[in-house]
Amino acid sequence: MDYLTKDFWIYAGERAIKTFAQTAVAVIGTGAIGIIDVDWAGVVSASTLAGVVSLLTSVYSHERTPGKRAQGGS
Repeated sequence: MDYLTKDFWIYAGERAIKTFAQTAVAVIGTGAIGIIDVDWAGVVSASTLAGVVSLLTSVYSHERTPGKRAQGGS
């Protein structure tokens, strides 16, 4: 299980942080005229969810290789 290695988690964490930041920029840019108008709770919520989904995607897609079926698949 390669996803238990330190390198895997470093790269997965880096991707999750990038996804968090990209989502934050996208959400901040939607409809906010000034810094005071930003719904910061919404920004943090959407960005955190995107980061978690990025980590889950890293774990899921790491176990799959081209031409190989996922375990338990039909």
